[in-house]
Amino acid sequence: MSTVTKVQIKEFVKRKLSTDKTWAQQALLKIYDFQTQEEQRARDTMYNNGVGFTGVDGRILTSFAKQLRNKRHLSDKQMTIVFKKMPKYWIQVVKISDKEKLNSLISIQ
Repeated sequence: MSTVTKVQIKEFVKRKLSTDKTWAQQALLKIYDFQTQEEQRARDTMYNNGVGFTGVDGRILTSFAKQLRNKRHLSDKQMTIVFKKMPKYWIQVVKISDKEKLNSLISIQ
């Protein structure tokens, strides 16, 4: 089996986050979990701590994550926004991923 490069990982994860509903929604919920409780309550980003949503995305992605948790559904329009915004969080997604499983998914492509 060949070694998976960082570039391959980045491209794979960004593509999944921009096209795969399951990947995008699970990442949305995981990144939301990284927000502080204060940020979750305020539905906004307050700290530059390297985890969670950026200040620009904090309000809208927090509202989507809460809706997804409560109603278990996002509209097509909301998913379009999620697909556009989530690829920028690829590094956080890689950090929380099972590296062996991720590498095997990339290798079989």
